This record gives sequence, structure tokens and C-alpha cells, in this order.
Amino acid sequence: MESKSMIDTDLLEHLEGLITPRRKELFLKILSKRTRFLTVALEDVYQMHNASAVIRSCDAFGLQEAHLIEGRFGRRLDKNIAMGAQQWVDIHRHQNSKACMDALRTRGYRIIATVPRVDAQPMSEFKLETPAALFFGTEKEGLSPEVLAEADGAVYIPMYGFTKSLNVSVAAAILLQDLRGRLNATDLEWGLSECDLLEKRMDWTCRTIHSAEEIIKRYYRQKSESG
Repeated sequence: MESKSMIDTDLLEHLEGLITPRRKELFLKILSKRTRFLTVALEDVYQMHNASAVIRSCDAFGLQEAHLIEGRFGRRLDKNIAMGAQQWVDIHRHQNSKACMDALRTRGYRIIATVPRVDAQPMSEFKLETPAALFFGTEKEGLSPEVLAEADGAVYIPMYGFTKSLNVSVAAAILLQDLRGRLNATDLEWGLSECDLLEKRMDWTCRTIHSAEEIIKRYYRQKSESG
């Protein structure tokens, strides 16, 4: 049963009146294609530009959230490389891999390792049946033994040359493009819930308006004074 949204729809309507109709229409169009059915988790990715590029791919392919495990190297997101994508993608930070996996499993996600191990499926055969969190590891070491041991499954990108590995941001983009395209072709309920849609409309609208916090305070003050 879907929880009721806490969003004040009258306030949302007021705020959306302060942005252009074109901007509002763009938000609605993009949100209609957003999904939480698929998400990604980056485990201690060292190169800042790689983490940022993956966030850009999440936005490009309509994933509403991403998870960063930052126990070893700290914050790995460069807003210049992400080119604003971090404004539109919900980023969850975790101190370690176990905390991240536990949080995702609580929400019904399968933990999927992206690694060419014996039991891994090629991406074209990966079944989109329940929500999946794709875990990507460090550039040199790959995923940790902890994630590999606890993963519910594994997926890999078939390669046909001498090179047998890809840059993490390239691998993420290839997988997300393929899986998102196939997800669209299913009859699964992959879209955002009505509650989620309202919350993201509010979030994105506030991010667009200069001094949104002051405008909201003034709105409620005037509403209180008018009785």
C-alpha cells in the first residue's frame, strides 16, 4: 500500500506558477520516464571523474537514484563532471558495502555484481523481474569479496577483443542503456509512484527557483494572515 504524500499540493501549484510552463512541462515529461526499479551502487571508486560520469548516465537513462560507498576514499563526486546531474538524481551515501546492501535489500532490491564470474549472465540474458541494484567496483580491484559473496546474482558485458575489462563509467553506461531499453518493453510497474512524483516535482521546482525557502516562508505567512 502506497504511503500518502506529505506534499502540500497548493504550495506546489503556487511554486510551479513561478517557473515557466516550458520548464514545468519538461519536469513532468522527464519524471514520467523516471524509475527506481534499477539503481547503481559504486563501491569505493577512486577516480572522481568516473563516479561523476556514472551519475550522468543514471540521469541520462532515467534512473532516479544512485548509491555511493565511500568508506575508503571519501566523497567521489565532481559536480563539474556530473554537469548538474547530481541535482536530478537522488544520491545516497554509505560508509561501507554491508550498510549499502542491507539498505537496498530492505527496500526489495536484488544485489547484482557486475563481474564476469562463472555464474554471471551476459547482459542480454539478465532477467528483469524484480528491482535490481547493480554494483560496480574499483577500477583496478573490482568488487570486494564481501559484495561478491553476498550478491544475489552477477551480470557481465560480453567482449570479443584482447581487452577484457572496461572503464567503470563506460561499463555502467553500456549496461544501463541495455537494461533500461529492455525495461521499457516490459509490462512491469517501473515508474515512480504518485507520492514519489509529487515529491520530485516539489524538489525539482524548489531547486529551480531562486530563494525558494524564503518564498515558501512568505507563502505560509500570508496564508496564516489571511485566515
